[in-house]
Amino acid sequence: MKRNKQIDIKLALALAGTFNFLCCCARACLLPFLTLYFRQLGLSPAMTGIVMGTKHLITLVWTPVASLLSKHYNKRRAVITGSLVCSAAVALVLLLIPPTDVGARIGNCNKSELSPTQSSGGNLIESSGGPTTTVHPKTLGVTTPPDTKSALSRTSVYRLSPDNITTSVNDSLGEPSIGAPIVNQTTNSVAAPVRNKRSTEEATEKTHFDFLGSLKAMDPQHQLFFLILITVSLFESASAPLEWTADDGLYEYLDYADASDRYSSTGVWGLLGAAFGVGGAGLLVSQLSCFIADQTPRSAVHFFCYAAVAVLALPVASYLPLYLNKKRDRANGLLKAMQLVRNSPRALLCAATTLLVGVATSAVDNFLLWQMQDHGGTELHMGMSLALALLSQAIYPLLASRVSKLLSPGRVLAIGAASLGLQCFYYSFLWGAWAALPAQVLSCFSSGALWWAVKVQCDDVATPGAERSVRRIYTALSVHLGSALGSFVGGLVVQRFGLAWLFIGVAVGLMLWCVCLPVLQWKAPRQRRINYSRLLAADASEASDSESEQERDWLDKAMEDDRGNNNHARRAYH
Repeated sequence: MKRNKQIDIKLALALAGTFNFLCCCARACLLPFLTLYFRQLGLSPAMTGIVMGTKHLITLVWTPVASLLSKHYNKRRAVITGSLVCSAAVALVLLLIPPTDVGARIGNCNKSELSPTQSSGGNLIESSGGPTTTVHPKTLGVTTPPDTKSALSRTSVYRLSPDNITTSVNDSLGEPSIGAPIVNQTTNSVAAPVRNKRSTEEATEKTHFDFLGSLKAMDPQHQLFFLILITVSLFESASAPLEWTADDGLYEYLDYADASDRYSSTGVWGLLGAAFGVGGAGLLVSQLSCFIADQTPRSAVHFFCYAAVAVLALPVASYLPLYLNKKRDRANGLLKAMQLVRNSPRALLCAATTLLVGVATSAVDNFLLWQMQDHGGTELHMGMSLALALLSQAIYPLLASRVSKLLSPGRVLAIGAASLGLQCFYYSFLWGAWAALPAQVLSCFSSGALWWAVKVQCDDVATPGAERSVRRIYTALSVHLGSALGSFVGGLVVQRFGLAWLFIGVAVGLMLWCVCLPVLQWKAPRQRRINYSRLLAADASEASDSESEQERDWLDKAMEDDRGNNNHARRAYH
């Protein structure tokens, strides 16, 4: 950027706000509904937790590295454009992964809503107390894995069509009965050569293609798990550098124009964009039939919406205001921020709180929609509920000035964590489709107030110019590290105990921490931040006082000397 180039601050902020709105809108169209899509494909809760936890860990590690490399090679705009294009492409690739043979869910679609092709080509399996599932008969045969058969035996009602149970072995040995299990009906003399041939082929295949052979030998659910894990990892690797790279370029641009104080004004557009994206996508999907095309469920619209909005953000990204400040070293800034947080006891308490909040937030983000679906909620209820939470969070800055006069930031931090605990406790007792709406209003205090208190803590502990780095440390602890740990543990808890006990456990943990937090804050030593403006004013006042005292001393001495001379003259006269 040349020095003589005129800078339009209002236009830069408008472009940055628009870009932030579109990016958050695109992510909100897909990410809140991603675990719901995994459930429809047939992933278990533990597998879903592993996928989401891996996603957060990739973001935690890859984001600062990619942002540093883009600055070092001065390729920020290329990284932003490539991130939008590649993430949209990988999101569409995720639609190509087929569901498992058993356990593929259609969500809340009724049998009457299924297309004739689905009704005639597949047999419905109704599990006790759960939504309707579909099994495609073409995947059932002699080679049905043991896990598939056990899953079939666990269902309470199942119906198989005799026309679809045909194999090459059955042509020569006769048709099995409808209710009988499907097995290899061969004699020992016939089965032995077949087994020997298969074992030889499997040994050769394992020698040359170990990974593909092991993947092929897995049951369909584990095959699905590894395919989704690889695809989601690629998606997060493509989308992770977007936020930090655009954020750094914008801040350095405004700092170059001496307008860095207006940098935070673009944050509210992200919340509004996320609310618009999640509410609009939920409303759109709820108006469609169960299948938008042959074998394509309506939940695929979330992926199409993400790709479409990401493409809309490309023209804005080409004009996004960016600036490269080579004097600012971001790596040293993060290390210095970690030292500042470690040296302050109150900052460490705030970091521990944000970590626990991240663990709790992951439980809500990953499994709240599962809980709503089990109680009859559709994408409309889910989208409206999440949009209300985001709008409630965006309202808190309007209340921050009044709340700060009544409560200290430490108490606001405890109240925010307690509000999140109350939300989780409420989620464990959902009874209907719209039952989650009242609890979403508490997001004004659980998320909005909590992050306001974290921002105040960052300003207190950080030295001038290090506020953003300290804030990123807290964001990494909560949004990425805490969410990763919460996803791993939450998936195992849901797998073993159920959704309700997950939310109850999270609520109890947060409440216990909120009881201990005020006591720990009271005992922690308070480190006051050095106010450099007051220090300079104090130095100036001390300097002025010393100068006035020197002048006063000189004047008093001169007056005393003058009095002495006058007295001497009077004596001489007399």
